[in-house]
Amino acid sequence: MAKILMKGNEAVAEAAIRSGCRLYFAYPITPQSELIEYMARMMPKVNGTFLQAESEVSAINMVYGAAGCGKRVMTSSSSPGISLKMEGISYIAGAQLPAVIVNVQRGGPGLGDIQPAQGDYFQATKGGGHGDYRLIVMAPASVQEFADMASEAFDLADKYRNPVMILADGMLGQMMEPVEFKPAKTDEEIADMWRQHDSWCICPNEDGDKKHHHEINSLEIDPQVLEKHVNNIYKKYAEIEKNELHFEEYNLSDDNEILCVAWGTASRVVKSAINELTKTGKSVGLIRPINVWPYPYEAIAKAIGPKVKKVYVFELNTGQMLDDVKIAVKGKVPVDFWGKVGGIVFTPAEIKEKLEACF
Repeated sequence: MAKILMKGNEAVAEAAIRSGCRLYFAYPITPQSELIEYMARMMPKVNGTFLQAESEVSAINMVYGAAGCGKRVMTSSSSPGISLKMEGISYIAGAQLPAVIVNVQRGGPGLGDIQPAQGDYFQATKGGGHGDYRLIVMAPASVQEFADMASEAFDLADKYRNPVMILADGMLGQMMEPVEFKPAKTDEEIADMWRQHDSWCICPNEDGDKKHHHEINSLEIDPQVLEKHVNNIYKKYAEIEKNELHFEEYNLSDDNEILCVAWGTASRVVKSAINELTKTGKSVGLIRPINVWPYPYEAIAKAIGPKVKKVYVFELNTGQMLDDVKIAVKGKVPVDFWGKVGGIVFTPAEIKEKLEACF
């Protein structure tokens, strides 16, 4: 199939439709507005449902209802809009429902600005909403990966009956790159996916062989019942931690003197700096978490070779992934951090300068 030049926001929307998403609820916010515009234009063409909700709170609760019916459903927003969705996301996780949430991050805190940032790492990976729950969190670094993650996110959501977040940023949402899409699922394939949810989803109260009534709920008044429920959910999270660790190793070798850790589009800038340093005979490696939860702690620990004298973390925030890296390093070598905030993106030259100072 030929590649198509598309914006990241449009590519992830197209990939979601091809993956069987037929329900999409959202509210406009920059820099993800092209995503909602694409869905508004294309969902009616596949007999899907698009609805611009009156608020982000309404949108996520529509997702809750659609997910309870066993349908592939998605919402998207940008940082402050995701904050408004957090109560509903906790409900969805508590009810063990599959759903996909796309966050095209912008600068913050507060309303911030509309420029690219990575300031929502804490929110996405450490809860964000209330209670004990986890999201599977995927962090694309290219438009192709952004699109690929749409189908992967729906599959993971269905497999584990858990919400999945794709944590992108404004740069990735707005940039254009060539994309190759997977073949679109047929109507019969989509219907078959929905039928596989009959054992738990809410279905019409019809008489017949398939009549059933299931309760979709995240409210448990009895503390002992709630404790058992949460413990069962965390058994599922343990399985996710075993099965869904995904990361990229770049330029790793026993000669590495510096190990970098970066995620999302920031990792692309770091790679450019590493390539320049390699030309001068300096050896720097990179671990890029592709899923930022579950987190590749062991991969980072194993990448600390015999010559590594420092681990350097680069993010477009004030160091939100830094604690996870320190947990992985376990004090073996010093861990340093440098980042940019406010929607400012660091350059390869700036990263190269920081790394050269370590030699």
